[in-house]
Amino acid sequence: MTTDYLQKILTARVYDVAIESPLEFAPTLSKRMENSIYFKREDMQSVFSFKLRGAYNKMVNLPSAQMKRGVICASAGNHAQGVALSAAKLGCRAVIVMPTTTPPVKIDAVKARGGEVVLFGDSFTDAYQHALTLEKKLKLTFVHPFDDPDVIAGQGTVGMEILRQHPGPIHAIFVAIGGGGLIAGVAAYVKAVRPDIRIIGVQTTDSDAMARSLRAGRRVTLTDVGLFSDGTAVKLVGEETFRLAKLYVDDIILVDTDAVCAAIKDVFQDTRSILEPAGALAVAGAKAYIERAKADKKPIKNETLVTIACGANMNFDRLGFVAERAELGESREAVFAITIPEERGSFKRFCELVGPRNVTEFSYRISDAKVAHVFVGVQISSRDESGKISKNFEKHGFKALDLTHDELAKLHIRHLVGGKSGLAHDELLYRFEFPERPGALMRFLDSMAPNWNISLFHYRNQGGDVGRILVGLQVPKKEMKAFREFLAGLGYRYWDESDNPAYKLFL
Repeated sequence: MTTDYLQKILTARVYDVAIESPLEFAPTLSKRMENSIYFKREDMQSVFSFKLRGAYNKMVNLPSAQMKRGVICASAGNHAQGVALSAAKLGCRAVIVMPTTTPPVKIDAVKARGGEVVLFGDSFTDAYQHALTLEKKLKLTFVHPFDDPDVIAGQGTVGMEILRQHPGPIHAIFVAIGGGGLIAGVAAYVKAVRPDIRIIGVQTTDSDAMARSLRAGRRVTLTDVGLFSDGTAVKLVGEETFRLAKLYVDDIILVDTDAVCAAIKDVFQDTRSILEPAGALAVAGAKAYIERAKADKKPIKNETLVTIACGANMNFDRLGFVAERAELGESREAVFAITIPEERGSFKRFCELVGPRNVTEFSYRISDAKVAHVFVGVQISSRDESGKISKNFEKHGFKALDLTHDELAKLHIRHLVGGKSGLAHDELLYRFEFPERPGALMRFLDSMAPNWNISLFHYRNQGGDVGRILVGLQVPKKEMKAFREFLAGLGYRYWDESDNPAYKLFL
């Protein structure tokens, strides 16, 4: 069957709509990972993904009678754009069934290309079942996003290009897996021509249908799928893609959301392009593969690793989340809940203990007369550093809870620290702009009178030149003159928020 696919891929009609995407060396990531890492830039296709290859190859080979009636497909977005573009090129009708969870950027792109969009269900599988119903009702031809030999052959041209563009040694090619069309096509071609190259699939930990199916030796249907990487949110892999994966895929790596966010940042640093989560899966997988080998004491160094950057249909609204979680995914940030004595000077003592480390977040609200609970994030340089920092806090009498891997803390608690407090009497609320440099916070604390108590503190590193900090201070009324002198001498911009209605309502 490999020979059949080899011929199918070599004769695939993709270049009416697709470009031969560049294979780009990633200098920054390569240096850090001590291997030569390449990005196969499928995000540079006109629909910002590889999917137009398979869609067009399927549709251009349809009998004319079927073409006249039109086509239908189910897709989380990228296949939909490929079908819509192909239909526009070939002059036929295209009905696209998409999950209701599909990002608006993908829905709008399909409509812009003339596709008729029908929104149905929460996942690809739900949309797929509805599309099959409409197929019979409207007498259209179904264009499967992955489980079709012509579609698989179209996607396989990505593998053909990689080998043509890099004739030298390649240790492994990393491929994102949703339903399996891309990895099936790439693997079928590569294993026929260069069987020494490892083909490694990458999935998210919450959408791992192919990994589970290969372990079980049969196709496994997931009851639920994670939707962050919506382009690979598939409950059941294809029958044909599963067969080919069993034959040719060497390994599957699972990565979490934080690792995907870190990979998006890695690609941006080397290319100034922003991939969607599914598009960055292969990069996250390559990094995890290198780290796993190092942990197993079988380090991989100076090898060539190719990652397929398979899509860039990113919703702009997600960028804030991606930026926040990238530091955690790269193990550049550790977050802690610290318990310190509620006494004057302990806050300053704690800050001295943090030392020159870059603080990424600091949240505190007075709530108890004896102890204070502080939420703090600090920049780290290696994965095991959070444990060492935690032990150091404990050693100096500050009880520490490492929350670096706690999803509740990372998603919600960090934004909810606060609330009203009966102990916050005589409180003044001020916003400050600090220069974003080491020592700025300590200068602020050193300038304060020792009998002014900090009752609230919130800071988040936003990546700019200026740090924005909210502080609650308990200043006795008789010392207001000294407080005003303190503000004037500090040299930081500030705003009095003591009468802010949001403060009165919530804090």
